[in-house]
Amino acid sequence: MIFEHEIPAGSRLYFGATAKLKREMESIASRILEEEGFEEIATPLFSYHQHRSIRDTRELIRLSDPANRELTLRADSTIDVVRLVTKRLGRSTAQKRWFYIQPVFRYPTNEINQIGAECIDGTLAQMLDVTMELFDAFGIDPVLQISNIRIPVLVSLEFGIPLEWFSSMQIEKLLGTEYEWLGRLAKVQHPQQLDSVVDEVPEVLRPELRKMGELADACGSRRMVMAPLYYSKMRYYDSLFFRCFKENTPLASGGHFINDDITAAGFALYTDALIEVKTKGMDG
Repeated sequence: MIFEHEIPAGSRLYFGATAKLKREMESIASRILEEEGFEEIATPLFSYHQHRSIRDTRELIRLSDPANRELTLRADSTIDVVRLVTKRLGRSTAQKRWFYIQPVFRYPTNEINQIGAECIDGTLAQMLDVTMELFDAFGIDPVLQISNIRIPVLVSLEFGIPLEWFSSMQIEKLLGTEYEWLGRLAKVQHPQQLDSVVDEVPEVLRPELRKMGELADACGSRRMVMAPLYYSKMRYYDSLFFRCFKENTPLASGGHFINDDITAAGFALYTDALIEVKTKGMDG
């Protein structure tokens, strides 16, 4: 039996104080992003291209258009933003910085509100600066995790380590290989530890580890952890990416990517998680 007031699990309802907080945070983000040179874009709720964004396509909510072609609800904004800007708006605008404030949807009924931005030809360091500016404006001090998807990919290709070990974080298997340097990489958590192992790993991995160190240096004194073997589930990341946490709750992620020969960097803040963190802080 479904009650009249019942909503599907994973969907969102905001009212009163939380609705006001959501609106205020989105307003602050909009102002800051516009000041940083971004223009707003709102992408269609339906898409033909979401399979290019989501590694596990079982998370897509599928429908059909009038011609019986498969489409899905928007499950990720990044690829659609870049695709629409470069292929549909490209002739009418030279703007390369875009932001969005909109939800995405995952199977079966998960609604995830996001504040995100993409910068064509931008660097991840630039986008990380904007991300942290937003966190400062919200009064939230997250822990920053820096990773590089090229490292687990190269380890898998060059040394035959199953990529699934990285995607499912099977640390015990990584520690049990014949490669001692892989065990040391698995234990790296701080920038200083990263510096100490760069010269101990195979040459093919050193440039990618140095990229992580350079991004960490650009962040200054932010609280951060290094995770060189973390493998992101986002299909389009190709090298550096980051995640932000508060008490183990993911609050944001971002990365560098190439899509149809277009190089870009972007991030997304998870509005629902931000509101939860802020609400807890108010209660405390």
